[in-house]
Amino acid sequence: MRKRFNVNGVCYPDEHYMVNINSRLEIIKTLVDEGKYFVMNRARQYGKTTTLTMLARRLSQAYQVFFISFEGLGDAAYIDEKAFCRRVCGLLYDTIYYEETGSVTEQIRETCCQMSQKDAEVDLRILSNFFSRICMESDRPVVLMIDEVDQASGQDIFLSFLGMLRDKYMKRRSRPTFRSVILAGVYDIKNLKIKIRKGEEPQYNSPWNIAEKFTVDMRFSKNDIRGMLEEYRDDLNLEMDTEYIAQMIYDYTGGYPFLTSRICQLADESESGHAVSWTKEGILKAVKTILEEKNTLFDDMGKKLTDVPELDQMLRSILFNGKKIPYSPDDHATELGMMFGYLNNEEGIVTISNRIFETRLYNRYLSESVKKSAIADEASIGKNQFVADGVSF
Repeated sequence: MRKRFNVNGVCYPDEHYMVNINSRLEIIKTLVDEGKYFVMNRARQYGKTTTLTMLARRLSQAYQVFFISFEGLGDAAYIDEKAFCRRVCGLLYDTIYYEETGSVTEQIRETCCQMSQKDAEVDLRILSNFFSRICMESDRPVVLMIDEVDQASGQDIFLSFLGMLRDKYMKRRSRPTFRSVILAGVYDIKNLKIKIRKGEEPQYNSPWNIAEKFTVDMRFSKNDIRGMLEEYRDDLNLEMDTEYIAQMIYDYTGGYPFLTSRICQLADESESGHAVSWTKEGILKAVKTILEEKNTLFDDMGKKLTDVPELDQMLRSILFNGKKIPYSPDDHATELGMMFGYLNNEEGIVTISNRIFETRLYNRYLSESVKKSAIADEASIGKNQFVADGVSF
């Protein structure tokens, strides 16, 4: 079975055509080697889970890696401190049971299993001591990786959990703890809304000020895309101007991983055949398909714009008024727009990050405007038909 382009879930080099991310993995590994704690916060469908999966494999030669995810944890996990700690232990035990984390002592395996049981009396202090025990008994430095931390947004216990990890980091010279902790999600931890006390409005608060800023560029460059296309071309023995096609794909996507892979997937699976699909006309057809389809990326965009009206207004101003908005790291809407992958900072001016987003947003706003105008016209016609000189008919 030949390789395919993949836009759903984790990508594997032996199954999927992928951009070579080895250089990025080496940069991230350096952060781990230096004992850094950090958050890999990037936009939705930006390759975070794939990167973490490949990173875990690379680190496993020198480290004992516990790679867990908060995805689908459910509200029951956050009912109280004990429920949360039991669930974390359950996630850790799964990695041990399926031998994803390398060898651990039988005592660690058994303790982890017991602490995950529904009647186990486990709190953050006990969990903290268990973490120290894992690190003390391991024959290698231990790394903790947690994917989908956004799922814990708004949960008080998650803030306490971060505080516990921070405390262990601060005492790392005298007490065994993780060499590195990597959290991954769309939001930077300092942007998670946490309710500090009952009845209070959600606030932006986090004890995660120990974290190193994550600056690794996870966008695909034109050369990244070209390398992927050259592998594909050689495998299928195709005639393709990979330089031209890579540049065209980059021009439309800005290197956004999902959009790049989706264009390639559509071209590969096109009924018109590869001789047509990997031309200018074929790529334009794939772009048109993306602009007209419903997918999780655009569905999420709609929710984000509803939730953050100031970002929605900023995008409208850029698109319809040609407004040049100066970049400010202190502006909340700008910060969120860049975090979601919708905005770029180009020489101090905020711009929409790629042509596909620009067109999709333009079509969205234009459609809303036309519908509002049609409703207004209808109301006006109705009023003219039934009201004349102040007299209703």
